[in-house]
Parts: sequence; C-alpha cells; structure tokens
Amino acid sequence: MPGGLFTAGAIAALFASSLATHNPTVIKDPPPDKIVIEIATVNGSGCPAGTAAVAVSPDNTAFTVTYSNYLAQVGVGSKPTDFRKNCQLNLIVHVPQGFTYAIASADYRGFASLADGASGLEKASYYFQGSPVTTPSSHGFSGPYNDNWQVTDSVDVASLVWAPCGEQRNFNINTELRVGAGSSDPRRTTSFMTMDSTDGDINTVYHLAWKQCPSA
Repeated sequence: MPGGLFTAGAIAALFASSLATHNPTVIKDPPPDKIVIEIATVNGSGCPAGTAAVAVSPDNTAFTVTYSNYLAQVGVGSKPTDFRKNCQLNLIVHVPQGFTYAIASADYRGFASLADGASGLEKASYYFQGSPVTTPSSHGFSGPYNDNWQVTDSVDVASLVWAPCGEQRNFNINTELRVGAGSSDPRRTTSFMTMDSTDGDINTVYHLAWKQCPSA
C-alpha cells in the first residue's frame, strides 16, 4: 500500500486545543525537508485492504488520503449493512527534526445520488495517539440530489492541536458515510454517497500548519 508518496494535493480537517508543554514557535513557511507519512493500519467497511492511499504534497503544506471503494447506499441492489460505511486510518508521520505540525483545514469530496426523501451524511474526527478524540464534524445532504459534493472543516490558529515536540504520536483519521431512505421507497429506488474519485483526482487533502520546536 502506498505510503509517503510525493504528489500535489489540495484540501481538509478539524481540531480542538492542546499545546505541548513547551509551546513551539509558529512559522510562516514549512520546513524544507520532506514529511513522510506511512499507513500503519486501515480498518473499516469503507476502506477494504488496498483501497486507501496517502500522498504528501511537494511543498509540505498538505497530504491527501485517496479512497477507491468508499460507498454507502440503500435501496435496490443494497445489502442491509450498506447504509453506513466507515474508515479509520492510523498514520505514522515522520516530520523534519525540530518541527511539529497540526491540521489546519480539510475538504471532503465525493458524489451523491439521493432519491427524493432520502438523506446522506458525512462525518469526520481526528486525533493524535494518546490524546482525546475531537468532537466530530458532520455535514448532511437531502434528496433529491444527483451531483458532486464537497464540504470543508477549518480551525482557527488558537484552536489547533499540535503534535507533541520530540515524541512519535501516530495520527488517527476517522470518517463515516451514511445514507438513509427516509420517505423514499427503497424497493424502487437506490440512493448512494461516495467518498472516492472515478477520474483519479484526489479526494481528501489535509492542510498542515507548522511550528518550530524549542531547542533542548
């Protein structure tokens, strides 16, 4: 499974506050050395083995997670468990020495086809290993809907959660898609929502903020 790939990216994330004991100094430009991200574990019905990949942008300002089989659906042709799909990624993040990072914003993209009366939901949360899980963000959609969708989560600088300086903490990303039939007729219609890309474009990109750690 790909890990630490260097390709251009674009968007994504949400957090609450928790700074390290020695507050690092915010910097405007990202460090010149490359950040490397590897997938430690992947779990969930929305990301079967081999269907999720991570890539880091060349300028160290973002990384992307691309899903190729993330689909929730109800109605004709669906199984009872298909209405909800989720994915938990546990990432090993290697940052340049002397720096730490936080997730500043996140955009999620996909496609939804919802019958009149049906509904869709995208949900996400993020946390560092050993830290409290952040309050999930969620975005709802109502049918009739048949188009691409995109949502954005963003955090102001004062509320960013930073990786502890000098410690290796894996980063966890939890996402979820749900589709409900509502007042639509699931015996006659199919409603679905994806977080994937049919043309190979990047789905989900996480923008990074950087700080310089204090000298020992």
